[in-house]
Amino acid sequence: MTPGRQPARPGSAPEPDPTADQATKDAMSNATTVSPAHSASTASTLITNIASLVTNDPSLGDGSPLGLVQDAAVVIEGDRVVWTGDQSKAPATDNRVDAGGRAVLPGFVDSHSHLVFAGDRTQEFNARMSGRPYSAGGIRTTVAATRAASDGELEANVTRYLAEALRQGTTTFETKSGYGLTVEDEARALRIAAAHTDEVTYLGAHIVAPEFAQDPAGYVALVTGEMLDACAPHARWIDVFCEKGAFDGDQARAILTAGKAKGLHPRIHANQLSYGPGVQLAVELDAASADHCTHLTDADVDALAGGRTVATLLPGAEFSTRAAWPDARRLLDAGVTVALSTDCNPGSSFTSSVPFCIALAVRDMGMTPDEAVWSATAGGAAALRRDDVGRLTPGAYADLTLLDAPSHVHLAYRPGVPLARGVWRRGERVV
Repeated sequence: MTPGRQPARPGSAPEPDPTADQATKDAMSNATTVSPAHSASTASTLITNIASLVTNDPSLGDGSPLGLVQDAAVVIEGDRVVWTGDQSKAPATDNRVDAGGRAVLPGFVDSHSHLVFAGDRTQEFNARMSGRPYSAGGIRTTVAATRAASDGELEANVTRYLAEALRQGTTTFETKSGYGLTVEDEARALRIAAAHTDEVTYLGAHIVAPEFAQDPAGYVALVTGEMLDACAPHARWIDVFCEKGAFDGDQARAILTAGKAKGLHPRIHANQLSYGPGVQLAVELDAASADHCTHLTDADVDALAGGRTVATLLPGAEFSTRAAWPDARRLLDAGVTVALSTDCNPGSSFTSSVPFCIALAVRDMGMTPDEAVWSATAGGAAALRRDDVGRLTPGAYADLTLLDAPSHVHLAYRPGVPLARGVWRRGERVV
């Protein structure tokens, strides 16, 4: 079941797990029960007996950025949150779910992924982890496999990885093209992605296409011309990999500027492998997000702190390549808005698990558990310029995750454990 287009059928309740405790059985059996006087789209549901509720509204609860409310409840009506607060003050509703003294938090917002691809790079990863040289083509290997795949094969891959993510609590996601690198294949990737999410990014400028290896200027002309014309109708965003061996600052500026002229808003892969112009270009062009941000000068950090561009950190990439970790503590202390995302892709970060990235950020990037959870929810929303996801306050989408734990801290405290006990997306229980 994908986060994008396959919600649970209205009026159908998940089958109770015979191994579950009675509170959980009761919660599951009541999760989507609708009284005869209401339809599923308008019925209200109270989720109560929440030990710890992350709202991401600092005016609520403990006054922290997480807006943490103890002994809490949430009311959902249709696809929106209509009330949050102390469970003793909850209004009457049509339906009731007992959270069983567990934690609830907003659904994760994964603002950076590459899900439209085919093929596998297991051998490349194994060689890298084993310290052996490997001469295959990296991204070009995936480009060849993706071009050769059918639409059905690409669709099946997207559906599979979104189902993985949903089971772990991801309810909003962005995904990119970038493994086609021809007009036809890039447009095809975006059409497939757009069937699952509104957060679609045109990344024709992932690398220079193999056919243009000796003519990078010709490829930039294609990316900003015919390819952009074919892809813009299917995308909200435009991205470029601004890095040595990919696209330099001038090329990145030309690509992003052309995208803006077509109504696409910029994002940028910046400063992953080395110091470079990507981050400051992102701020200059008011990009929603500069992603990776591993190698930063003081001027880069100052630029991010002074602008609206979110620094999206992708610890799965550092984990899978044994590269240096981004210094999240430095960014946070400077007042930069930070998001955490998976960067799910077959080459450098083959994980769909936001909880795994939260644990890495806490263990290796200097973030507190509270900061990591905020960055994976409200931070991801900021990186998509959204205020209707990533929080649990009236008016926001009813996207939330029930953890099999008393606190959100367990996402880092119990790494690798599948803690998502229930997931609601747009008001429907889907896990």
